[in-house]
Amino acid sequence: MSISIAQSLEPAITADEFKAAFRNHPGGVAVITADAGNGPVGLTATSVISASAEPAILAFSVSEFSSSTPTILSADTVVVHLLSAEQVDIAKLCATSGIDRFADTSLWSRLETGEPYFVQAQAWIRGRIINSMAAGGSSIVAVEALQASPALSGDAAPGDPLVYHNRRWHALGDASQI
Repeated sequence: MSISIAQSLEPAITADEFKAAFRNHPGGVAVITADAGNGPVGLTATSVISASAEPAILAFSVSEFSSSTPTILSADTVVVHLLSAEQVDIAKLCATSGIDRFADTSLWSRLETGEPYFVQAQAWIRGRIINSMAAGGSSIVAVEALQASPALSGDAAPGDPLVYHNRRWHALGDASQI
């Protein structure tokens, strides 16, 4: 039996309580870019997950309040950049509202298939949107992976992953291992 949000018998926690709970849950930082024909958009997300290895499917959520959301939801394909700590500037750029995230053309280019991507990203995955669903004030987007950056198949040493925790950026490195 499934229960919709409106049918739930238990009181929901407040948005502030929910945010406080997740503030202490670190998330890997990614940037999602797309272009549905009206110019490139990008946003920073900590919601990217691997959903399936075979077939290769990932998912992420986008807020209805993000100016990039309409373009991402109408695009056929997206590029998901998995950032290292050295790319914190890209994460900050795509997390900043009210700016042209693609004004500095030295930071980005287009793949042969046309999608915008940040050339300095540690790794990226290009994928086709296969499904999306409304989830409160957000949408959850499922993406079938079509192509991975060459760095993912080579012997290049990965940088320390970029992590977001308690409203701050962190590098996850050997010193954090327990």
